[in-house]
Amino acid sequence: MKKIEAIIKPFKIEEVKDALAEAGITGMTVSEVKGYGRQAGHTELYRGAEYVVDFIPKIKIEVVVKAEDVETIIEKITEAARTGKIGDGKIFVTDIEKVVRIRTGEVDEEAI
Repeated sequence: MKKIEAIIKPFKIEEVKDALAEAGITGMTVSEVKGYGRQAGHTELYRGAEYVVDFIPKIKIEVVVKAEDVETIIEKITEAARTGKIGDGKIFVTDIEKVVRIRTGEVDEEAI
């Protein structure tokens, strides 16, 4: 099993959610996060004063999938989240050792 974490632009969440549902993903965790990469911060003007925005608002999506589904899910997220501009985000894939569904006690692939 693998955990896929995707950091995307906030306005792309619905497109990514729909693409994942189409791929058979029935559950995910979504968090509002802030950060920066190559995009870095930027300056904005507010009431005549300029200020620096160091951290850019993003959305983090987390899904756990079977190892054989990883490439398909990465493709779906990439296609749905891509704008072609800086700051489109990143996808991280890590190993998951064990999953337990608390309600039923199901473990591993049956639990996801």
